[in-house]
Order: sequence, then C-alpha cells, then structure tokens
Amino acid sequence: MGASRITITLDEGLLKRLDHLVQVAPYSSRSRAIQEAVEDKLRKANRDDFERELVKLDPQFEQEMADEGLCEDVREWPEY
Repeated sequence: MGASRITITLDEGLLKRLDHLVQVAPYSSRSRAIQEAVEDKLRKANRDDFERELVKLDPQFEQEMADEGLCEDVREWPEY
C-alpha cells in the first residue's frame, strides 16, 4: 500500500519531545515515529472496542446457542 502525505500541527513542547524521541530511539524520522504512534493508538482502539463488545455477551445465552447448534450438527453426522 502506498503512503500519503499529510500535514499536522503540534505544539512546541510536543514537537521537542518528538524530536528527542527520534534522536534516542530507532526511528529514522519524525514521520516514522508518528506513523508507529498512530498504528499503536488504532490497534489499542480496536482492542478496546472488542473488549467493550465482549462484556455485553451473556455467557449462559452464548453457551445455549452453541449447544443448540451442536445438537443440530450431531444429528447430521453419519454413524460409523
């Protein structure tokens, strides 16, 4: 996948911290450091969304649904 150029605005303090990070960490540029930070943030957001949805599940209902489906499947299995 190709890359797209964007423009962002950072306050001076954040920019100084970013430049320091690029100097001391294995980032080839500000762009690379920002790209990795955005990737990490999106990965965490996706994980948080998944966890929020997961707590909505009712384990007993899910087990009943799984058992019901399994009973249907077992009846269709050939006997050996």
